[in-house]
Amino acid sequence: MQAKAIVEFFQQTPALARLCSQNGWPDSDSLQVEILKEDAGTVFCNVTFDEILMEGAGCVAGRVSCWGRYRLRLDATGRVIDARLMAGEAEVG
Repeated sequence: MQAKAIVEFFQQTPALARLCSQNGWPDSDSLQVEILKEDAGTVFCNVTFDEILMEGAGCVAGRVSCWGRYRLRLDATGRVIDARLMAGEAEVG
C-alpha cells in the first residue's frame, strides 16, 4: 500500500472541497489521513483537515475542522484512480 501516494492525492485533489461548508478551501498542511482498511485495490480511509476562511481584505478569518470517509480504488502501481466520499461534514460552531 502506498500511504504516501494517498496523502499526496488528497493534497492535490479538489475532492476535499466538497467537505468545505463556509466557501473556504482545504489547508493541506493540516491534512491527516488514517487508513482504516485495505482490500484488493480498495482502501477505506478517514481524512481530516482545516477549512481556511478568508475575510474580504485577504486575511485569514478562521478555520473550520472538516472530516470525511473515502473509499479509494487504486491501480496496480498504487495510484488512486477513483475516490468516493462515503460520509463527512464540517464541524461548524
